[in-house]
Amino acid sequence: MKFDFLNLKFIIGAFLLGFVLFLALFGNLITPFTANKQSLMDSLLPPLSGGHILGTDHLGRDYLSRLIYGGRISLAVGVLGVLFSSLIGVSLGLVAGYFRGTVDDIIMRVVDVFMSVPLLLLALMIIFILGPSFTNILIVFALARWMLFCRVTRGMVMSLREQAFIDAAKALGCTDQRIILRHVLPNLIAPILTLAALEVPRNILTESTLSFLGFGIQPPDSSWGLMLSQGRQYIVTIFLTALSFNLFGVWLRAVTDPLQRWRLLKATKEAKEAGVTF
Repeated sequence: MKFDFLNLKFIIGAFLLGFVLFLALFGNLITPFTANKQSLMDSLLPPLSGGHILGTDHLGRDYLSRLIYGGRISLAVGVLGVLFSSLIGVSLGLVAGYFRGTVDDIIMRVVDVFMSVPLLLLALMIIFILGPSFTNILIVFALARWMLFCRVTRGMVMSLREQAFIDAAKALGCTDQRIILRHVLPNLIAPILTLAALEVPRNILTESTLSFLGFGIQPPDSSWGLMLSQGRQYIVTIFLTALSFNLFGVWLRAVTDPLQRWRLLKATKEAKEAGVTF
């Protein structure tokens, strides 16, 4: 096989994904600490201090352990959410695309209703009713993302059912169930797997958003979104500091650049003439 840029992207992606999966599955072999063990005497330790590779948080919990444990939950939510939503969507898509008629109309109208509601709003509504938990987040993804699998499956089935091998199977006396399971479904594996691979990171990002807002994984458990939420005060501090330097840099450039200085002086002069003081 010829080595090209696409193969390079696959190698990089596979390496990074394998590294993340390895840490999620076997990360406890790297760090001796547990994710929820607290020690106020060891709070806010810098990296590589006291055996903590990435340091500790404000409760003295090991960052690396919580990162690994949170990765397990985030990856599990992403993969299992796609599994459940694909089971629902592919099943309904097979029925709608193969049998058509009234069944197809009913299923597609339900799909239209669900797709008219934004994903995050639908997720917040379900979590508000059921409460935040790992199981309820899986229910969210099963109910909020099955429509995409249903539409893709339906379109593929509508194309496949007109093929000659389907007519041949009917002529041989195959039942509809056998045709769907033995002849139609195997031809859907490649596009469904591709769609599922694209949906996993979307689920992880959605779970991170829900956890960041307080509607996802709850303490003392950990997920990547929850860790971002718990550290948002540091994110704000970094953002304000960077913004301050950027604003100062823009002003400094305007003062020191001869091409920009006259605009600043002109604006200052006009402000003074208008009676505006700084």
